Amino acid sequence: MTTAISHEQIKSIIADELPELLAIRHDLHAHPELGYEERRTSEVVRRELTNVGIEFVSDLAGGTGILGHLPGEAEKAIALRADMDALPILEESDLAYRSTIDGVMHACGHDGHTTMLIGAARVLSKVAQQNKLPRPITFIFQPAEEGGAGGERMVKEGCLDGSLIGPPIENAFGLHGWPRLQLGQVATRPGVLLAAADSFELTIHGKGAHAAWPHGGHDPVLAAAEVVTALQSIVSRNIDPFESVVISVTQMEAGSAHNIIPGSAKISGTVRTLTPQMREFVQQRMQTVADGIAQAHRCSAELEYHDGYPPTVNDPDAVAIFRNVAMEAIGQDHVHEMEHPVMGGEDFAFYGQVVPACFFVLGLVPQGAESFPDLHQPTFNFNDDALALGIELFCRLALRD
Repeated sequence: MTTAISHEQIKSIIADELPELLAIRHDLHAHPELGYEERRTSEVVRRELTNVGIEFVSDLAGGTGILGHLPGEAEKAIALRADMDALPILEESDLAYRSTIDGVMHACGHDGHTTMLIGAARVLSKVAQQNKLPRPITFIFQPAEEGGAGGERMVKEGCLDGSLIGPPIENAFGLHGWPRLQLGQVATRPGVLLAAADSFELTIHGKGAHAAWPHGGHDPVLAAAEVVTALQSIVSRNIDPFESVVISVTQMEAGSAHNIIPGSAKISGTVRTLTPQMREFVQQRMQTVADGIAQAHRCSAELEYHDGYPPTVNDPDAVAIFRNVAMEAIGQDHVHEMEHPVMGGEDFAFYGQVVPACFFVLGLVPQGAESFPDLHQPTFNFNDDALALGIELFCRLALRD
């Protein structure tokens, strides 16, 4: 039979582990690595799992993904996931542990996510030495969340179906540090939590000319400028105001000199939608709008649309499990339901397509602080004070009755 462990015991073990975990988090922050390049980070994870006797399979998803396993009594396992990659951003801070890699930093807090999962592994391994765990636990350390779809590769390679290590997964849980929520609080929602995150490149092909004689060419720059404005009419005039869609043009490229009208112009950006139907509609409408404007300028339009991450959809039963665990840990007043989906994307979505899953956010904003650096900003730094709660919630999810 499983021997229960008290919540006070869990908190005590976390407190004992926290000083070393803080050092790990700062070390990871100082040595960030981009997607599929997380070799040093992967070495740290393998070292930590080895030190506590947790079996693992490594070299997954391009070489840096790791799957750890602790045995338990149930036939199926719970999966706990963390992402490990950093972003190509130059850090702007005076931290003693600021990034040592020029132009790369942990601007999304994956150093905190990885540390919390390492922490959960350390705590749960100690629990397992004295108690039979109620269910097996699979620890997913995945690369390349930031656009590389590392989660998709982990799923395709078998991290959920029991073919690599341990039994198949029953439920999967993941978290993200949230700079818009107070420290000590968490939030989630059933159904769609995060949007599909697609990208596009739209090239307007025209005819080059001397800039002094524009009538001799077909100006793709002028056509592209009008397309940028017109794309916003898709959201404002073609979509129900109660639907959520974002079309953002983020790059424009054209020309080689101030006195030459180029032969082509390129715009690119991102599209965020919440349903497959809206995803398809926006893509079709973008092509129609671009074709019409380009033709009006005697040009042509070529759209390359790239499906990115699907929407992150939380299973209602998995959300209920998380909410019950969180309310027991921190009280009902600190567990919130997000009123609306967030238009950011997450490759945790790929886990939720295969098993019932819940993704939740963990507050980072210190009490009394008026603001906190947002994700993907050069001044962002994961709040160390959030580590203990994230570890505790992972552990309680794994140890629940």
